[in-house]
Amino acid sequence: MNSVQTQGTALVTGASSGIGAVYAQRLAARGFDLLLVARDQERLEAAASKLRAEHGVQVEVLKADLTQKDDVLKIEQRLRSDSSISLLLNNAGIAADGLLANADMDQLERLIQLNVTTVTRLASAAAASFAKAGRGTIINIASVVALFPERFNATYSASKAYVLSLTQSLNAELEGTGVKVQAVLPGVTRTEIWERSGIDATQIPESMVMEAGDMVDAALSGLDQGELVTIPSLPNVSEWEAFVAARYVMAPNLSRSTAAARYK
Repeated sequence: MNSVQTQGTALVTGASSGIGAVYAQRLAARGFDLLLVARDQERLEAAASKLRAEHGVQVEVLKADLTQKDDVLKIEQRLRSDSSISLLLNNAGIAADGLLANADMDQLERLIQLNVTTVTRLASAAAASFAKAGRGTIINIASVVALFPERFNATYSASKAYVLSLTQSLNAELEGTGVKVQAVLPGVTRTEIWERSGIDATQIPESMVMEAGDMVDAALSGLDQGELVTIPSLPNVSEWEAFVAARYVMAPNLSRSTAAARYK
């Protein structure tokens, strides 16, 4: 039996807690059926039961470890084959603490797999499927450290800069297809990601920490307003517009046949 709602299905990665769990709740309230993906089957099942009861939507649970290629391929295939999926939330991600010079490289490899490779594979599958259908939404969760990498560790910052760049390029590629694309750049958000990565979030000033519900509500408002890039805590959008405009000022001079005079 199909749901009464007609929004289609939202596939949410990292759906068992934090930002992903809040998005699942908000999307269900908007009439989306849900496909919830995470490693913790028990928490997913509990969330699914609650969402079904509260919103009357269909909720499917899919246990997957998105640092493992076989599990990623399973989700990717579902995106390519299931025409009911109309929204992808690329939310699953991990952080890391410490300097690159003395980092645990196996940990960083898992971070890159999840934050970069998995995000790319799922976005590619969704782009193909949604463009064919002439509709759909891809939301990629990046971070404000994409704009200020010096403020955090090298690998996490770089992974989120990748997500921002991927989203901007993908949006250009999908122009005219009917597919909406959005990058969300949260600041510090109150979730389990910090504890899991060994970072003591209690040392961060309260004035810098946003609740996950407020962050997601702002991000969805940005989506409704047609924003390609949403920075939930930025009060003055003209600052972001000036940042983008500066790129376009440089653009004609970024690739020329001669070196700049200062290098001669």
